Amino acid sequence: MSITMVIPFHGKVFIMTEHKPIEFYFEFASPYGYFASTKIDGIAAKYGRNVNWKPIMLGAALQATGSQPNILVPIKGDYFKIDIIRCAKIMGLAFTMPDKMPMNSLAAARAFYSLDGSNPSIAKQFAAAIYKAHWGLGRDMSEVEDVVHIAESLGIEGDTVRTACQNQEIKDKLKNITMASVEAGVFGSPFIIADGEHFWGHDRLEHLERWLGAGHW
Repeated sequence: MSITMVIPFHGKVFIMTEHKPIEFYFEFASPYGYFASTKIDGIAAKYGRNVNWKPIMLGAALQATGSQPNILVPIKGDYFKIDIIRCAKIMGLAFTMPDKMPMNSLAAARAFYSLDGSNPSIAKQFAAAIYKAHWGLGRDMSEVEDVVHIAESLGIEGDTVRTACQNQEIKDKLKNITMASVEAGVFGSPFIIADGEHFWGHDRLEHLERWLGAGHW
């Protein structure tokens, strides 16, 4: 969605179009979310757009669609393991298959929202660091102390993260954003909404870029 403003200035009229930020929904347990997270801001910046990063608990979306995590689906799970290694190599990204899949991303998502409210930039750095630790280095990020370690490596006070993970307001925020995402049509990770257009999967970033450039199909 965009907002067009007509601005008179010194006898002339200037027409300015202000676009809403791109919504980037992702699940920390999703390797495809990891892949997209390394590209989304760069693509958006080329077209003067901002991105709202929104981690969600994908289980709610999977439940709504009657699905389950790829790794747990017979046959598909075996392909999934091959595919994510291949994708990482093609994109030139560090990748180590975690022993635990899917991880529990609850603590990481709550910590993100505790940071995002006051400093979206550091929240994005935190998200990128969680992704790199889990999918780049193969570390389990399920426990609060795992998340605290990442936060402290970025200069974030560990106790702040511990408190946030138990804060009811933060818990409700994550739940509400997750449920709102399902209502908006989100059913996987990554899922991107730009100007009302929906894009599912890191392999649709090219489609997103075409949309941002043209504004139509």
